[in-house]
Amino acid sequence: MEQRGALWRFPGLRASAVFFFAFLYLPILVLLAYSFNANEQATIWTGFSTRWYGIVLGNDDIMRAFRNSLVVATTATLIATALATLAALGMARGRFRGQDIVSGLIGLPLVVPEIVTAVATLLFFVLLGFRLGLLTVILAHTVFCIPFAYLPIRARLEGMDPVLQEAAADLYAGPWATFRRVTLPLLWPGILSGAMLAFIISLDDFVITYFVAGAGSTTLPIYIFGMIRIGITPEVNAVSALMLIVSIVFVSLSWLVGRLRR
Repeated sequence: MEQRGALWRFPGLRASAVFFFAFLYLPILVLLAYSFNANEQATIWTGFSTRWYGIVLGNDDIMRAFRNSLVVATTATLIATALATLAALGMARGRFRGQDIVSGLIGLPLVVPEIVTAVATLLFFVLLGFRLGLLTVILAHTVFCIPFAYLPIRARLEGMDPVLQEAAADLYAGPWATFRRVTLPLLWPGILSGAMLAFIISLDDFVITYFVAGAGSTTLPIYIFGMIRIGITPEVNAVSALMLIVSIVFVSLSWLVGRLRR
């Protein structure tokens, strides 16, 4: 407790923290507030109204973009989570030559600028002769989401007691039976947490999608970007607020599931 209190003794730290959080979250609160604006001018408040949410939900183009985002995020999440689970299990079996290099390669998309990943992925698809569309978006999102699914699963594996697997082997359980009856039940919170994190990363992604999407594969972030280029309207505020709420829900669930011990 004393160490925590000592942190605030540095001059200006409290003011800096307040400024940081205000700069980070006040624009989001303003966005949420103006999504309920009755005025057709996005930045002039005239009264409370929810009609813009009705307009968004009744817009066929927005719903089509949302369905594309949902298809991409769901497919990429399932594949990325499966690959991340296999990678985490393989990395947890024991030390092998080049393990640190493999671990670094898995986490490389987390540190490489996303614009670099997007351009490289686009060039890769062009060289292979792939036609840009929903399939290329799914492939790009799958690769990009693997590290986000891998980290919670790997952390969960490191927290598991290896004695449990040894006890299963002593009871004549084979590798598959041990995985199904011991490892998987203990690992599922990490898998679920990683899957939800990968899903929201894919659902919200703009940069990679913008480069590798083709005609007919517009996702919701790309559609919002197109709306903003025309001008900011309360409709833009409403659809952005809906995406923000979905993101907050999934990130919160991922955090809560990751804390489960049983």
